Amino acid sequence: MTDLLTLSGVHTHIGRYHILQGIDLVVPQGQTTMLLGRNGAGKTTTLRTIMGLWQASSGEINLAGERIESRATPDIARRGVGYVPESMAVFSDLTVKENLVLAARDGPLDDTQLDWIFGFFPALRRFWLSRAGSLSGGQKQMLSIARAIIEPRKLLLIDEPTKGLAPAIVMALIECLKDIKRKGATILLVEQNFFAARELGDSVLVMDNGTIVHRGGMAALAADVPLQERLLGLSLEAHQ
Repeated sequence: MTDLLTLSGVHTHIGRYHILQGIDLVVPQGQTTMLLGRNGAGKTTTLRTIMGLWQASSGEINLAGERIESRATPDIARRGVGYVPESMAVFSDLTVKENLVLAARDGPLDDTQLDWIFGFFPALRRFWLSRAGSLSGGQKQMLSIARAIIEPRKLLLIDEPTKGLAPAIVMALIECLKDIKRKGATILLVEQNFFAARELGDSVLVMDNGTIVHRGGMAALAADVPLQERLLGLSLEAHQ
């Protein structure tokens, strides 16, 4: 199995704070890798460092065999990396349509791809000409994800996509991400919803205090409740 993304000894400082402390990880091509951990473990910093939004202080980041740790964010995006931040990044003053047109760097919107997205997120069709700022939180999250997948991406970095969403939207999102993977995409996904992680993940990495403290199969972690409690602080309620 080919590793699409590798991080080797990656450190990231933000101001005087040493956030990532020697991260080593691999993301196999065509799989969904979950990045789990308690709040403040360094998960978002890991995604932002890969995307070039924060500069790695040291270490190597390789995408398909090419080092990218010194590349600017637009250069990384042009290499086929899509990023969905936790903050539901959309252009509030633009319509849903305009948000997607801007995200489609390679030309006009593809009608087939649009219909596929609308199948999972029908609200985007309903509010096609509405300002993104008028959407609900769940609808903004749909739009944020749609912006990342409006064109095929080599790698998707997704930060807590189910946070604050209604259960019905969470289920639609899970099915959408499963279909994205079936189409051949590689995904590195930060998630606090363990049900979603269990449904989507092939492999799992667990972070704590800026380091990787566990790596393995997602199914194995899902079957080991004591290990979940030790690594993630999950209680039995998280599985109900």
